[in-house]
Amino acid sequence: MATGTTRTEREATRQRPSDRFGRDVERRHPSPRPPRTFSGRMRIVGPGLIIAATGVGAGDLVSSLAAGQEYALTFVWAVVIGVVLKYFLTEGIARWALATGTTIIEAWYSLGRLVRGYFVFYLFLLTFVFGGAVASATGLALSGMLPFLPVWAWAAVAAVSGFAINVIGRYDVFERVMQLLVGMMFVTTVGAAIAVAPGLDDLAGGLVPRVPSGSLLYCLGLMGGIGATLTLASYTYWMRDRGWGDTGWIPTMRVDIKTGYVVTGIFVLAMMIVGAEFLYGTNRDIDGEEGLVPLASALGDRLGGVTRWLFLLGFFSAAYSSLVGAWNGFAYLFADYVRTARAHGSGREDTTELDKSAPFRWLLVWITFPPMVLLFFDQPVFLVIVYAALGALFLPFLAGTLLWLLNSGRVPREHRNGLLANAVLGGSVVLFAVLAVQQIADAV
Repeated sequence: MATGTTRTEREATRQRPSDRFGRDVERRHPSPRPPRTFSGRMRIVGPGLIIAATGVGAGDLVSSLAAGQEYALTFVWAVVIGVVLKYFLTEGIARWALATGTTIIEAWYSLGRLVRGYFVFYLFLLTFVFGGAVASATGLALSGMLPFLPVWAWAAVAAVSGFAINVIGRYDVFERVMQLLVGMMFVTTVGAAIAVAPGLDDLAGGLVPRVPSGSLLYCLGLMGGIGATLTLASYTYWMRDRGWGDTGWIPTMRVDIKTGYVVTGIFVLAMMIVGAEFLYGTNRDIDGEEGLVPLASALGDRLGGVTRWLFLLGFFSAAYSSLVGAWNGFAYLFADYVRTARAHGSGREDTTELDKSAPFRWLLVWITFPPMVLLFFDQPVFLVIVYAALGALFLPFLAGTLLWLLNSGRVPREHRNGLLANAVLGGSVVLFAVLAVQQIADAV
């Protein structure tokens, strides 16, 4: 009996047993068609900009400013490498989803109880501590601009408003808010960098790899810290909400992610320029996110009140976009985990859209309200230590599992890793493992 199918088609059938990701897209977008030209792909970029906005938070502003303060523009090359590393991680997650029809959560679930347990424990600890930290950072920015409320009150307002944006459950509303914040970040951070008049020759010199004595771990931290961590895995849900559900969308996905990380690199470089031009060789110091508000005042004293507001708006946009984006991404990850676990337990698939499911809203409640207790107390030492240790271990876990999955028979041959992707992901495992050891050592 002639089947009329090729070996490649039979392999694809075996390797895509559920195609849940593709069916979710079909339910939300009956007939999306991928553009065939670069200009057409650029016109619909969106999820990549959300990754850019979510990944660059107040902590990244601090580390970039500190890099400029200590080493001027020596580490421009490290920013470029960091952007490349995060691009390959995000592209790998998205390629897995488009090529297999399943999410990275389903892949991790299939790797056994240890991986599942690690993910759930890390997710709940991360969301609790991160929920308080990012709300506090947003509150600091708002208090610097509008000091009629204390930091803790602005932090609570930011957390509840982020909850409200996401509980609506409409991707178009979420994306518009994030695009607005990206625009504000771009204008303000680049505007602040232009205001301090960087030298192009210094920027070009920073592209030459150099590691001053005693700065190796600092340099590695800058490369590993650019962009998000766990929220990288959220990209596939935003991609799905845009209607990108099969391998025909891979070229569009790659353009989208590249755009997002180019924007990320510009944000980080802009803050490094401010640190290099305004702080390098001075006695000024940035002691965590709290130091950003006094720095804005110092910039205003030197360059005028407009520069102060530009910097504070950039600070607010970075912090609040991380809050809104992370709330959404973490809720998607938890909802997908619960749906996957139920499907494995009962054998029946829940067809409820993830952003309208109860677990999606449960996670939003968890990340918004319980962490508010952290707004009134110093950060609990034990939680910070465990959170730092688990966070440091996540990126090598992500790079390692992608290296395994994307070279396996679970992916159609034409969409498996090439030599470059394997080299970058392999290097990422080594880099992030070194950073993990250092971060755990610093925490304890």
